[in-house]
Amino acid sequence: MNGEFDHTVDVLVVGSGGGGMTAALTAAAAGLDTLIIEKSAHFGGSTALSGGGIWAPGAPAQRRAGYTPDPDEVFGYLQQITAGLVSDARLRAYVDAAPQMMDFLEKSSPWLEFVWKPGYADYYPELPGGSELGSTINVPAIDLRELGDDEAALLAPLALAPRGIWFAPKDLRLFYQVRQNWRGKAVLVKLLYRMFRARVFGDRMAAIGQSLAARMRLALREHNIPLWCDTPMTELITDGDGAVIGVAVERDGATERIGARRGVILASGGFDHDMALRRQHLPALDRVSQIAGEGRDWSFGNPAATGDGIRAAEKVGAATELMDEAWWFPAMCWPDGRLQFMLNERMMPSQFIVNGAGQRFINEAAPYMDFAHAMIEGQAGGVTHIPCWLITDQRSFHRYVVGGHLPIPKIPFAPVPTGAKVPQAWLDSGIVKTAGSIEALASQIGVPPAALARTADRFNELARNGHDDDFNRGDSAYDNYYGDPTLPNPNLYPLTKAPYYAFQIILGDLGTSGGLCTDEKARVLRADGSAIDGLYAVGNVSAAVMGRSYAGAGATIGPAMTFGYLAARDIAARDKPTSHQQLPAGAQPSAESDQTS
Repeated sequence: MNGEFDHTVDVLVVGSGGGGMTAALTAAAAGLDTLIIEKSAHFGGSTALSGGGIWAPGAPAQRRAGYTPDPDEVFGYLQQITAGLVSDARLRAYVDAAPQMMDFLEKSSPWLEFVWKPGYADYYPELPGGSELGSTINVPAIDLRELGDDEAALLAPLALAPRGIWFAPKDLRLFYQVRQNWRGKAVLVKLLYRMFRARVFGDRMAAIGQSLAARMRLALREHNIPLWCDTPMTELITDGDGAVIGVAVERDGATERIGARRGVILASGGFDHDMALRRQHLPALDRVSQIAGEGRDWSFGNPAATGDGIRAAEKVGAATELMDEAWWFPAMCWPDGRLQFMLNERMMPSQFIVNGAGQRFINEAAPYMDFAHAMIEGQAGGVTHIPCWLITDQRSFHRYVVGGHLPIPKIPFAPVPTGAKVPQAWLDSGIVKTAGSIEALASQIGVPPAALARTADRFNELARNGHDDDFNRGDSAYDNYYGDPTLPNPNLYPLTKAPYYAFQIILGDLGTSGGLCTDEKARVLRADGSAIDGLYAVGNVSAAVMGRSYAGAGATIGPAMTFGYLAARDIAARDKPTSHQQLPAGAQPSAESDQTS
């Protein structure tokens, strides 16, 4: 396909998440005329919905603090956790380029300020090359008023917090300790002060993924890089040799063709919310639909991520891999369809999780990908694991944050549940069960009473002894992060006080992680391993460099940004476009004015 274009640029980026915006900043810095198009009315993609962490071992923020992980050891760590599913070339490119990418961004704009707070361990810190200090890089909070008119175009979180409530990365950990120490109570006071400031001074502070997306948008504006929202891509345009030379889009109700002299970078996300594709490739969701109801959409990912980039690239010959994989996350699904992460709850001391046989099946505090894989594999083995049930007691409910309930005295009109009792609405929903004995609770959740009683007795024995001989819960620094620091083993304490509670856990995800095959330069590959000229893919539209694992917090955004950087650098290093990529005679390149709607 060829012909005249309505607009032509050097580099066209499809998608405005962290990977797409990093690619655009890198291309523009190389002197390339660059345009970002975004399918939805809002920019930021899954990055804006995320925790905003960037897993980038050796980043300048770490070096400034006097910590520099050995690149060879980090490479070995990734080789171990990916277990041969990812080429050494891609892993090596990521390890070497991630610090360079962070250095480039810091120098490209004062808005791109990065910090490192040691202590959030890699997810496998006990492995060679893993780190108990962690390699997750964050950005400071920002007042969204800095965005001006663009504030309304920033993709908002799926669950909005009350005005003035925002958490820096370390705030959340301390907040979960509100009943254990004064630092947790200090965070509660800090949140109340933030609410006061928001009401009195009009602060519109945002942290984590919201801050990262906002800061990158401000950097785009600083460098005059246009971003067109409401511009979905409908197909890739190729020349007679199969090279990608542009895209077709829908814009302002009309079809337009945008030429790309040097390359197209797909950063359009996965197929999080395309239920047909998900059912085709992720069969575990059939079981989830039986529990949560047909027609429900169980992903925490970007609502606009429906696999457009994957389908368009397949039509021009691209291969895919890991399409049966996602960034899995165990979750509770409330009757209104709202999903809630099960993160800190799985690290609480006074709880254990059982399958349909009433038995524990994994270290409950394990990284969420591992936990979810155990659910999927257990379900395939013939024993119900979707759902599974978190079992806890009254003492734990009064001491730890569970299901969003804050263990403080009842506060009328509080934005989250408070008080000594489990909310009646939770019990009415069937998602939470309660009983005066373990055996009676077993009957409530449909597991063998004798088996659940044996599991509870065994867990309590292990907890009293201070070590989980069955699953080694608490041995890893990662396990301890959201545990109770006042206990010898932050993850273990017996269940001691009735009534007992069971919380239903199903399979959720942060988005899909399978997609287009790419190489170490982020070039999209055919099934024979050859690269499609002019086409690159980064982020969740591509098969994850993490394989079926997850190195540490930020292991989705870190690779997306790193390979966005590498893609743009490869484009900049390429020869100038051949004749078939030039504008038709008489046409002029156009640099449209920057707009977000």
